[in-house]
Amino acid sequence: MSDGVSIAMWSGPRNISTAMMYAFDNREDCHATDEPLYANFLQSTSTPHPGAQEVMENHEADIGVVISHLTGPIPRGMPIWYQKHMCHHVMDGANISWINGLANCFLIRNPREVLLSLSKITDSIDLRATGLPQQIRIIDHVSMVSGRTPPIVDSADILENPGAVLTKLCESLGVPFSEQMLSWDPGPRKCDGIWAKYWYDSVRLTSGFVPPRPRQGELGTHLSEVLEEAMPIYQELWEMRLSA
Repeated sequence: MSDGVSIAMWSGPRNISTAMMYAFDNREDCHATDEPLYANFLQSTSTPHPGAQEVMENHEADIGVVISHLTGPIPRGMPIWYQKHMCHHVMDGANISWINGLANCFLIRNPREVLLSLSKITDSIDLRATGLPQQIRIIDHVSMVSGRTPPIVDSADILENPGAVLTKLCESLGVPFSEQMLSWDPGPRKCDGIWAKYWYDSVRLTSGFVPPRPRQGELGTHLSEVLEEAMPIYQELWEMRLSA
């Protein structure tokens, strides 16, 4: 890690992605950035997310400017830059060669858990809203460029054994594991995007990774159909994951 490393963690929504960002942000040697493609996604798709106009007004939406920043020097002269990305923020047909110089890794979660959680915040849900089709595309690109399967971690594995899984993840990314990743102070963090007030209430109550508990609830007809589409993709990724 002589020149520093910029980590791009590609996730779907409601995948403990914010807890993962908090874990890296809590390291003294890491700068964390929250969903830098979000404003461009909202501008490009007009998706009716909570606070969409506020996000576009307060975060950079020009994709060229964003990419130039993300592929540039690590902010604050830090050795590690953790970029929290949502796979569904990548537009269909977009050139993603800009990620080739990043240390790309992937976060997955059982889509039933994702859909139950996502449905409490937005009604705009289809297969693409889970990020899974886009995640496959990005993984295939990274695999082709690097010649190997990139690191994939599952949310349930992390919650069951955070120290072991995060150690493996860090090793695969070429950065040292830090115990600082396992706990943090509850409440907002400076790395939070302006959308945090709509999406981050539960994680802001935590001080570390919480043991997994199956989410209660039933999926309606539409979401059950989305789940049926999503499960084969998730299973394919799950079989490639890093495990403790």
